[in-house]
Amino acid sequence: MKKDCAKTLVSPALRRVRERNVRTPATPHDGPTRTIKRKAKKTLKKTIRVPKTDHPNTSRGDVDVRGVKRTRLDLVQHDMETASCSADTESCNTSVDVVSKRGVKRKAVAAGEGPCSKRGKSDLKEAKADLSVAALTERFKAKYMEQDQLGQGGCGSVFAGYRRADNLPVAIKHVPKDKILCKVVDQNGKQLSVEVAIMLKLAAGTGASVGMTAPVALLDWYDLDQELILVLERPVPSKDLLSYIEDNGGPLPEEQAKIILTQLIEAAMDLENHCVFHRDIKVENILIETGSDVPRLRLIDFGLSCFARKGSFYRIFYGTASHIPPEWYSHCMYRPSPTTVWQLGVVLFEMLHRDPFETTKFLGNKLRISKKLSKNCQDLLRMSLTETPQQRLTLEQLQLHPWLR
Repeated sequence: MKKDCAKTLVSPALRRVRERNVRTPATPHDGPTRTIKRKAKKTLKKTIRVPKTDHPNTSRGDVDVRGVKRTRLDLVQHDMETASCSADTESCNTSVDVVSKRGVKRKAVAAGEGPCSKRGKSDLKEAKADLSVAALTERFKAKYMEQDQLGQGGCGSVFAGYRRADNLPVAIKHVPKDKILCKVVDQNGKQLSVEVAIMLKLAAGTGASVGMTAPVALLDWYDLDQELILVLERPVPSKDLLSYIEDNGGPLPEEQAKIILTQLIEAAMDLENHCVFHRDIKVENILIETGSDVPRLRLIDFGLSCFARKGSFYRIFYGTASHIPPEWYSHCMYRPSPTTVWQLGVVLFEMLHRDPFETTKFLGNKLRISKKLSKNCQDLLRMSLTETPQQRLTLEQLQLHPWLR
């Protein structure tokens, strides 16, 4: 992976983007940020670029946004005070109790020699670190067989594979260390990828066995010198929701969309109960298990997630550019629950319409809810995608909406 994630701090001036999509070639040093896809056959669209603007609440210089159709706005470097955490309640250097309980056993180096500690004090220490990395790499290769690539993005690559001991299908995610956007700190002061910390917390919170929760399970992880390897559950047979819709030949019937949305709301409520904010719920990050008559939903890719407290709000947007909630354009901030409801509305919209959703087009009335849908369905979409976050339905209200009863 040689492509950089993009740093984003965007001002209200971007509201002008509602009226247009600016497409210009990327500069030579720019690399497209690609969303990790669950299908290797997908062809990603041309890079888009939004003109640089100044953020009114920061002293930083110009920034830019770049990506593809499903652009994820990632950071070049970690802003450990504000990058993916609440601007008023927490920082990324958060203590994570569950990490210490589960044990940080996949460290590539001895205590005190982690990736963010000072290294190179002696050749002996470097040699020990190299040996540790080599040993962990060999252990990984002995335990898992890696196969074809499933997808590649600006912050990692995903491969199919299986566990040698029992042929269990797995997804193997490689994340270069310089692409880990944010970390948390365990009780021992060791830094850990927030994606790992969140998945460990979800597993500990449910106590359920593999395959029994909406989020795919983290089976194993290896913290190496140059990269982080995550071994994840890979449901078989399954496909991402985007492929599921395309294979259906177009929009899904309302009854089928209703089944999927019901499960998605339950999954989102469970994440909220665990104080987890996914931040990038979309059709590409939803797997549909297709082995039974009733499709079963699974959530993937917690790479942009964060721990969220009640009242948390965020000023730097992580997620998909075309799905940015309106309040971020108007007030340069967004909150977990209203943003999640907005994203669920986007997912429902894309299940029931042929055109991909874009916030700016929708707000500019260039993208509209189909009048062919039932009245209750249209109402649920309107109440999920209303511009004012305070007027949006809550997850609990969504669950009780007449269209889902």
